[in-house]
Order: sequence, then C-alpha cells, then structure tokens
Amino acid sequence: MANAPDWTRTLDLARTHAPFLARALDRLPDLAALLAQGQIEEALDRARAAGNGEADTGVALRRERLTLALALAIGDLAGALPLLRVVGELSDFADRALDAGIAAAIRRRVPDAQGDTRDWGFSAIALGKHGARELNYSSDIDPILLYDPDVLPRRARDEPGEAAQRVARTLVELLSSVTAEGYVFRIDLRLRPASEVSPLALPFAGAITHYESSALAWERAAYIRARAASGDVARGQAFLDTIRPFVWRRSLDFGAIAEIGRLTARIRDHYAAGQVVGPGYDLKRGRGGIREVEFFAQTHQLIHGGRNPALRLRGTRAALDALAEAGIITDGDAVIMGESYDRLRVLEHRLQMVADQQTHALPVQRAALDSVAQLSGHCDGAALMAEVQGISETVAARFDRLLATLAPTGAVPVDHRHGIGHTLATDLAADLADMGFADPEATARRVESWNSGTFRALRSEEAREAFDRVRPDVLRALAQAPDPVHALARWERLLAGLPSAINVFRLLEARPGLMDLVMRILAHAPTLAEALARRADLLDTLIDHSAFALPGSVDEIAASLARREVGDDYQRLLDAVRRKVGEWHFVLGVQLIEGHHPPLAVAAALARVAEATIRVLGRASEAEFARVHGHVPGAHPLVLGLGRLGGASLTHASDLDVVFLFGGPDDAYARESDGARPLGGTLYFNRLAQRMIAALSVPTAAGALYEVDTRLRPSGAQGPIAVSLESFARYQAHDAWTWEHMALCRARPLYGTPEDCAALADIIARVLRRTRDGAVLRADVLAMRAEMARHKPAKGPLDVKLARGGLVDLEFLAHYLQLRDHVALEPDLGAAISGLEAAGLLPAGLRAAHDLMASLLVVVRLVAPDGKFPPEASRAIVVRACGLADWQSLLDAVAHARHRVGEAWARILGEELEITA
Repeated sequence: MANAPDWTRTLDLARTHAPFLARALDRLPDLAALLAQGQIEEALDRARAAGNGEADTGVALRRERLTLALALAIGDLAGALPLLRVVGELSDFADRALDAGIAAAIRRRVPDAQGDTRDWGFSAIALGKHGARELNYSSDIDPILLYDPDVLPRRARDEPGEAAQRVARTLVELLSSVTAEGYVFRIDLRLRPASEVSPLALPFAGAITHYESSALAWERAAYIRARAASGDVARGQAFLDTIRPFVWRRSLDFGAIAEIGRLTARIRDHYAAGQVVGPGYDLKRGRGGIREVEFFAQTHQLIHGGRNPALRLRGTRAALDALAEAGIITDGDAVIMGESYDRLRVLEHRLQMVADQQTHALPVQRAALDSVAQLSGHCDGAALMAEVQGISETVAARFDRLLATLAPTGAVPVDHRHGIGHTLATDLAADLADMGFADPEATARRVESWNSGTFRALRSEEAREAFDRVRPDVLRALAQAPDPVHALARWERLLAGLPSAINVFRLLEARPGLMDLVMRILAHAPTLAEALARRADLLDTLIDHSAFALPGSVDEIAASLARREVGDDYQRLLDAVRRKVGEWHFVLGVQLIEGHHPPLAVAAALARVAEATIRVLGRASEAEFARVHGHVPGAHPLVLGLGRLGGASLTHASDLDVVFLFGGPDDAYARESDGARPLGGTLYFNRLAQRMIAALSVPTAAGALYEVDTRLRPSGAQGPIAVSLESFARYQAHDAWTWEHMALCRARPLYGTPEDCAALADIIARVLRRTRDGAVLRADVLAMRAEMARHKPAKGPLDVKLARGGLVDLEFLAHYLQLRDHVALEPDLGAAISGLEAAGLLPAGLRAAHDLMASLLVVVRLVAPDGKFPPEASRAIVVRACGLADWQSLLDAVAHARHRVGEAWARILGEELEITA
C-alpha cells in the first residue's frame, strides 16, 4: 500500500525548490491552507471556481489558471495525483479557456450574438499534447482555428473572413498576453495549413482542401492526436471525420513514414547541444527523450492505423498498449517505453514548476539541477542524471531500431541519360543474361519499355528514380522464378494496376524480405498474383505483425468486419467488408505458400471468415431492407451452409453453398411486413434473400467477394430462393432426393436467431436419422456418383477432389454410412470420417487419406488451380504443405490414399473403382 502523502513536507519542498510555487502559496493562503490539510479535491474545486463572478473573461481565466497550477503541482509532488489526472485536468482547463475565449472574442465584436456559443461555427481543433489530453504545466497550446462563413456571427458590414480573423486575434491576445494576473496559455498557431501565408483562422472548406490535396507528411502525424476541443465542437468533429482518410490511409505511404524518420533526425541535429545526457539535456527533444517515445508510437500508428482502427488513439500510453495488443510491438517494449514516457513527463513537470517556464532542458548550474533533483525525489543532480541516462539509453535503443527499419537501403546509382534507368556502367541485356533469362535481348527491350510511358505508375521522374533503385533486385528475383516468362507477365500486370508506384517501390527497397516474398507470390501463386495486380495495397497487409497469424473466432472476425466509423453507410460497409475479406484471403494464401500454417488450418480460417461475412452482411442487409419494408412480425431470416462451407473448410476457389429460409409462426408466409412499403411474408423473405446474395456477391468499387450458389435449395433452381422452416421440413420429409439428404450431412445453420437455428438443426437431425432401405440408398449413391463422373471428370492429375478414389468418393462413402447407420453425424467431413472409423464402419487410415488429399486440394487451388502439375520450382511448396519429403513421395502418398479409398468403396458399396494416375 502506498504511503499517505506528507503534505507538510511537500509544501516545504515546494517553497524551498520552486520559486513559482512559493510565490503562489503566498498569494493564495486559503488554497495553501486546504493543501496543508491534504484536502486536494477541495483545493481543485476551489481552483475551478477561482474565476467565478469576475466579469472580465481574461482575469477570470488567469485566476483559475494560477490556482489550478498550484493545486495540481502540490498534489503531484505529494503523490496524491497520478500523471494522467494531472495532465487531464490541465487539458480540460485548456478546453474551457479556449471555449470561454472564443465566446468572449465573438461577443466583443458582436455583443448581441444569439444562441448557443457552441453553435457559432468557430472551432478550435487541439493538436499535440493538448489533443491527447496530456498537457504539461507550462505548455503552450497549438490549436487549429476553423470557421463556417455561413454561421459565424459578425457585424453586417464584416466579411466572414475578416470577422474570423478578428475573433482569432482577440482570442490569442486574451489568452496569451501577460498581465498583472499572469497569463492563461501561450498560443502557437504555426501548425495551421501554410502558416507562413494563411490567415489565423481558416474556413472549414479551405482546410479540407489543403489536407486532401497538398498537406505534408508531418501534418498527418500531427493529426493523430487531433481533437475537436472547444467552440463549435460538432462542426469541428465533422471536419476531423472528413479528413480522416488523409490521416489514416489504408494504403501505406512509405515515403511519408520515411519523412517522419528524417524529421526526427533533423530534430536531433538541430538540438545537438541537448542530445547527450548531462546538464542541459533536453527531456523533450533529446536522444531517448519524450518526443522519441511519442514518435515511436505515432510512426507505428501511421503505418498500421489506416487498416486497424483500434490503433487510432490519441494518448501515448494508450497507443503503446494498443500496439502491443495488436502484436505490432512487444509487450515488453510497450511497458518499457510507456513507463519511460511517464517518468520523463513527471521530470518535465518538476522542471517547469520551478519557475513556470516552458522549458525542457535540465539546468546547467549545479544548484538549480540539485533543486530539480530534490523535487524529483533524488538527493542531488548526479542521481537525477543517472536515472535520466538509463531512461535515455532504453528509449533511444528502441527508437534507433525503428529508424533503421524506415531508412531506405541498398540504393543503386542511376544514370538517367539513357532514359531507361540503366545502372552505371552496365549493359541491361548482359545483366539479364548473367541473371539467367533465356532471351536477354528480348527481355531487355521489354524492360526498357517500362519507362516509355506505357505504365501510368512510372510516368513521373520521382517514380522512375524509385523504381531504378529496386529494378536490379526485381529482375534477379524474376529470373529465379520457376517460369520467368509468366512471372514477368504477372509483374507487368502488377505495374499496370498501380495508379502510383512510388510508395510501393520505396517499400520494396526498404523491406528486402518483402521484396523476396512478393517475388515468390508472382512466381508460385497465380491466384495471389492476380489479386495483388488488382489491389497493390495488399502489400500493406504483409507489413503487419498479424499478417502471419490466423484470424480469430467467428465472433472476433465479425466484430472486426462490423466496425463502422462515423459517416459510414450501407455501401461503405459493403466496400469495407470486401476490402477486409480480400486482405484475409490474400494473407491466408501467403501463409499457405510460405508454410506458416497447415492447409487445413488455413481452410478452417477461410470458412470462419466466410461465416463472419455472412453474419455481418446479413445483419446489414436486414437493417437496410427494413428501412423501406419494415419487418414481418415474429419472423426472421436464416442461412443454412452446405458443402465445404457447412463443413467449415474452404479453399481460395470455394463458392458459398447456402439455402435461405425464414422462421417464425406457421403463418409467417402470409403475414405482411410493417414498413412504409409492406410486402407479404414469402415475397418479403425472397427479396431479402436476393439483397443478402447481392451483398455477398455483387462486386463494388472495392472488388468482388464470393460466388453464392443457391441451387441446393428445395425444388432446386426452379423453386423460390427462400422458404419457411415448415416448408423446408415438409419438403425434406416427403419430396427430397437422396442426394439432397446427403447434402444435409454437411449442413450447418450459419445465420438466424438462436431459436430458429435450433429448430433448423432439429429438422436436419430428424431427416438424417430416418430409417432407410439400405439397398435403395446404395443404388442411389452409386447412380449419383456415376452421373457425376460422366459430367465432371477430374481436370488434371492433382484434382484429388473429382478423381476416382478422391475426396468426392470418400465424401459419398461417409454420407452413405451416416445415412444408413446414423453414426458420426458431423458436418466436418474429417471428424465424421474419424467417427466412422471409430465405429468400425470405415477402415482405419481413411482419416489420414482425407487429410492428405484435402490439404493437397487447398494448396493446389493456389499453386496449380488447373489441377495440373505445377512448375518444378513450385512443387516444394506443395510438398511442404502436405508434410512430405519430396515430390515423388507426395505422388506415392496420394496414390496410396486413393487406393485406400477405392478399396473401402469396393468393400462397402460392392463396386470396383478404376484408379488411374
């Protein structure tokens, strides 16, 4: 338990070592008496009310500021107020002061202004520590002042711009001028757009145009901590919502990130005198100081926050914790950097409370340094220096590592006289021949054409220079591809799809490992290469620490997909879901070819993503549909997953096999919805199903999502898209074919109310447990499989799905036994086979055969989507994914698995299968 504050000792310490606090204690004896008694909350209340009754806003605010500074300083020194409380109180006062100052400035010009001051169209956007609610004792504030010319109160003869500038000038004077009462805050308006030429207050529209078109990299970093703090907060927040895409870019702007690193390096150079720990060390700007912790957090936020809204936090400690939670930095780094930051901020406060000066540099004179040390809990300046030295080294080491990752490496001198970016003193064709290209002259002409203006991404000089630095590595990687010609074509498709490539080239230059990975994608995974050509921003997904982690549960994925931001609507949600699902599909494919997870784990993850997508878009479609048509009382939609979706194991090429149903009372089909445009129950749920199908399948500006197959619904393609639970049960009991009951073996309710899903599961269970004529069932199974074999033969030697003895035959065997014996009624085919083996109905070893062929199917959908043998260099990927030693071992294992299935087929169904290679 912490020791109780020693208020007498604290006051003595303040009087001895902090002249500003000593003067304030003498000037405010009533407050000093409260503090001596340890009544800190009462003292804070007294401070907030210090300006009450004073007609002059400037005087009132100065009195509040002085009393608040004293109360907070003594509470801080006594250990009664934690850092977050102190900086929060200071930031809240800054909000109140700006609020009061804006109102006073407007009323000084327009005394009869009507209405609420918070609806007068003049906003203060807080930046920096004020925006983060981390303001220090003697900090200036850096607001951006914005106004709405149509709303701002003004005199009849005033132009809106002139009126806004008068308000801004009055506000600055009111808060920052030093009077007999002191000052309120120093105001620095230099962070506003184009501050050297722009007026003090800008119209909202003009500021938006600046940030959308010509803002600099450091301005993005500044807006990480931006907050609509005072004045017309609602309009200020709307402004921040509008420029959010400028701050939080989904596509990584690596040039901007590098600029942040260069900015920090320039700060270190500029404040060289305060870099080394010792007297004069700058706690804020020095090496390993406060700013480096802030930049450490903000740089990671800029890189990852566009794609992960959970990282868009203003507070430094909160940001570090969120980065660790996301796996972007280690838990240890988050704790070390966070605790270092807090301690540096406390030391900064001790320094500033000495004389109420905006200083960050430790004193040079020994006596002054000892005073700061005493306020900081040390015996002398040497002990303080030792603590600061340790903190600085700890912070600087981590920040230096970050800077190293941001600095471009491996730059190649470029000769632009040829207009094609030759490296100095080399001949391109000769280089290509050395790299191993089969036709180096033709390839050289092709490469040289890239800079001819054919590709939009390479039309600017800056883009060509960035590309020249990575081109040798790109060409070497392409030359090592199993099929260089096809890899080169995929690279060109990637180039053609890039509206701008500067950031991509800088990213590849700075991340050699990423370059290697991209080239492996182009070389070995045509499906992923095509996705990358369509969406170059998918490269950003490979920067995240989470790129090689499997997505979490369906609930976690759904929560991520459903996260909406201010202003998002239905169409934006569709776009956002398509982008995020596309990213998951891409990174799961990369995980597969890189061998980070087994194919069946990737297949299960793909299924979780699909199920979460159905859940999120189902809810959104329901809500959007209900806006016009209302709801059918007591009735709700359901989605039943079948096939690989029902079995929770998808590939990158899988469709979604679904059946749409609706539950509720027996007469739900006849009830009418309660919206502005009512529909009868059956029509309502059929149109809602069409809306849900469109949400899942129709391409938007963000791309495509899934192919949805509803042909397994009752009565097939000729029947209605959605039927009632009662109708579904009746159809399955009296009219369904055997193959439809087989399909129910892998059926799983995916969307609907818990009650309706339970009712649907009960219907399916009753169907599957029906007593059947074994001979009729066997004849149906054999007839259906023969029909499928005639119309859907295997596409190639690796098509282990349709080849005889493959996965379809194994699935038919399992479903036959499940329906006949009512055993292992699991939608997961692998689990069902294990259950049938355990019951003695299938021979041992078929689960292993299933897992091998299912794993092969998942990986060849990426590496060899045509089912044929992949190029020789790509075979290692397939072999590794399937857990075999080499290609021949894989072929032998697959042949053995298929023969095991064929033997089981013959023994159980009495039909010999012809198993061909």
